[in-house]
Amino acid sequence: MENFILAFVPLFVSVDAFGLLPIFISMTEGIEEEKRRRIILQSVITALLIAILFLFLGKAIFSLLGITVADFMIAGGVLLFVIALADLLTIEKKRMRSASDSIGPVPLGTPLMVGPAVLTISLMLVNVYGITTTIAAIVVNIIIAGVVFYASGLLTRMLGLAGTRALSKIASLLLAAIAVMMVRRGIFEIAERFSKI
Repeated sequence: MENFILAFVPLFVSVDAFGLLPIFISMTEGIEEEKRRRIILQSVITALLIAILFLFLGKAIFSLLGITVADFMIAGGVLLFVIALADLLTIEKKRMRSASDSIGPVPLGTPLMVGPAVLTISLMLVNVYGITTTIAAIVVNIIIAGVVFYASGLLTRMLGLAGTRALSKIASLLLAAIAVMMVRRGIFEIAERFSKI
């Protein structure tokens, strides 16, 4: 149990379900409840599959393709920045609603719920606590994120339409900042690697 808690805590911080809640509300604003539930399910399943597959295949895939975690961070950051920018510059969410079937897997499932930080920490945790404990910690954290997303309807009703739209724009700005941070960290890691050559 102690090992599970020690593996759970860093993953809980990395998944950051409560930090992602405003972004989820922003992306699903105006989407009916049934479709919202389907998006949550898609994001949870995608996040679980990617996190667990990465534990077994991540190092081999990265090695085979010549990809580093830094490359992954930059790609994920660019993707998130484009999504955030589109949301910030669009008054109506028609485009997002029409693409609502795909926002569960990307960007909610990955790289938001399970991004470079979660994947990197998972690989480190396997070496320390073993595969079973790490998988259990990943599953519990992703389910918690799904439950938090599911409860977003209550927050939306409390805030009302104007409050939700204001939160939506703030969340998009935060998402853009997260994207820039991911790109920055990726560039710094690459620069640090080259400085050692």
